[in-house]
This record gives sequence, structure tokens and C-alpha cells, in this order.
Amino acid sequence: MTNMLEIAGLTKLFPVRNRFGRKTGDVRAVDDVSFSIEKGKVYGLAGESGSGKSTIARMIMGLAKPTSGDILLSGHSITGETGTRAYGRKVQMVFQNPGSSLNPRRTVGQSIAVPLAAHGTPLGEHKRRIAELLEMVQLPTDFALRYPHELSGGQKQRVAIARALAVAPQLLILDEPTSALDVSVQARVMDLLVDLGQQLGLTYLFISHDLSLMRNFADTVGVLYLGKIVETGPTASVFEAPQHDYTRLLLASVPVISAEEEAMRPKIPLIDGEIPTAEQLIALRDGATPVSQRTET
Repeated sequence: MTNMLEIAGLTKLFPVRNRFGRKTGDVRAVDDVSFSIEKGKVYGLAGESGSGKSTIARMIMGLAKPTSGDILLSGHSITGETGTRAYGRKVQMVFQNPGSSLNPRRTVGQSIAVPLAAHGTPLGEHKRRIAELLEMVQLPTDFALRYPHELSGGQKQRVAIARALAVAPQLLILDEPTSALDVSVQARVMDLLVDLGQQLGLTYLFISHDLSLMRNFADTVGVLYLGKIVETGPTASVFEAPQHDYTRLLLASVPVISAEEEAMRPKIPLIDGEIPTAEQLIALRDGATPVSQRTET
């Protein structure tokens, strides 16, 4: 199958400066990351806060410039095209907190109309398209007249999804899309994303620290640790037989509610303390953990 997205050797450095403003080193927030997503598939990027997940998303969206590496969409390098109208039609993003991603002074309809206007949809078609998008995310059409403060968290995230779909993108980046929602609401939003993916043929980059959600949603998983992909492969393979210690740690931390699920968790000793930050490891980069790579059969 054709790859919708290819990330090749993507690296992002942030300078570290002392109190006098002098550069003393670099933090490798993203360190030579490569992966690809087939058209119509879901790639799950897992890792803790600070691992570099959101930095990768920001570079794909053009909100941050890579230090090195390339980003290809349908085989075409788009590293210099992010931010253009043509690129915006291909790639959209759903952010973590729907409350902060929606303008409180705009109605739902006005928020959804912003990308429509930006991409040249005739004004006379806005009302019809907004109603169509609300129906697509399972919200009544009269929600177009409501303001964000009148909506629940799950309803706000559905509006954010509708806004992202307004220009019919090919790739949707989901940056922790359910982390601000209650567990019961999370399940309904994830079911909606599955349905939309099938109906519209969407390709997803699903970024999350929640492996329990990723297990049932992603086709392929990549585990990110201190800016590096330390393990990647088909979701079932990674969950059933994790090869990297950090992957086993993440899986052992997933909450379970049954004896069957408990039996599936990796058995590892408890680790005391926190994972070091990237800054603390600047001097140790030469001894960084090697990448464990799987290939599909």
C-alpha cells in the first residue's frame, strides 16, 4: 500500500543556555525519528510527557521547524510547504484540550466556518457544510448556535473534530484527543474516530500516553523514549511480546480491571524515581539506548 506519511530522520534540537545567555549544549527533543503510515491506517505514537510526541506533531503541522530530516506526504516532501493553503487541506490536527482550542467568543458554527472561509468555500455553502459536519460527529445541527461554555467536554471535542474535518483532510493528527475527558466519554469519542476513519478513508497519527486506548485503535505502534523510537511494530506484536525495557514499563503501568488483563501485563520490578529529562542526559547521548526495530511479516 501507498504510504500517506513518511518521517525520515526527523531531528529537533533546542539550545541550552546558562544564566548569561551563552549556549552550553543542545537538548535533542526529537532524535533521528523515522516511521511511516500507510494510507487509511492508524499509527500510534506512545510515550510519557516530555518524550517528544507533541514536538513531532508540531513539526508535521509546520508549527516548529525541524533541525534536520524530512517529512513526506504521499511521497512528496512537504517540509517547506507547511502553513500553505494546499498543505492545510491535506493535514489537520485535533488538540488535547478542546476547551482551549475553541474560541469562547465564537459560536460552534462560527468556529467551524473559520477553516471553510480560509480555504475558499463559498459563503452560501457554509450553513449546509456546518450542518453536515455536525451530523458527521453526531451532534444536532442546532448546536451551531451554541457557545463552547454551553457544551460538555465530549461535545467540545466533537466540535473540534468537525472543524478539523471541514476541509476534508487526508491525514488527521490526534494529539492526546481524549486525555481531558472522562473515561466513559473517551470510549464514545474513540468509537466516533473509528467510524469516521472508515467512512472517510482517513489516515491517523494517534499520539497518546494511554496504551489501553492505543491497543484497540492503532494498527502499528511506535514507542518514543527521550526523543528516540525505541520499539516499533504491529500493535498486537508489541503488546504481546514487548522487546524494550521501556515498552515493558509502559505496559506494566496500564490499569487493569480483570484477572485476565492482569495476566497479560509484563512482570517487571518496580522502578524507584522518575525517568531522567533530556537535559540530564545531554552528556550521556553517546550511550543512548539502541533502537529495537520490528518488521511486519
